[in-house]
Amino acid sequence: MIKRFVWFVSGLVTGVMAVVFAGRKVRRRVDKVTNLTPIKVVRDATSSVRNTVSDMGDAVREGRDAMRHKEAELRARVEGRATPLDEELEPSDAVLVDGEPVEPGRVVVLRQIDPGFVSDAQPVSRPPRKNRRATGSRSAR
Repeated sequence: MIKRFVWFVSGLVTGVMAVVFAGRKVRRRVDKVTNLTPIKVVRDATSSVRNTVSDMGDAVREGRDAMRHKEAELRARVEGRATPLDEELEPSDAVLVDGEPVEPGRVVVLRQIDPGFVSDAQPVSRPPRKNRRATGSRSAR
């Protein structure tokens, strides 16, 4: 009689565990399917595109800033306002930038800052771009 009771309890426990496991799997699958409604898919795609466009805009702005800084450095070198630091140092001297050792040839010291080529200066005003959609004519391109 005890053998039957043990087998009954073990079968009952196994059945309950199988039902719980299957229920979890079904709930997960249903959650995935409900997340794929057309509205949610469009919303996710829209936010993804917006994030990508924003990241690209940030990259372009960062590239332009780097270009302006490099142009200011090159103009300063051409105009004689910049001196490579390795010309000013002895071979035994060390250069530290923010506490980190740096090769002397990678540091440029400016004697005078030209506000026209530094990003902190006021931006150059440009005429506004024309909006092609507002013209109403596509043949003008």
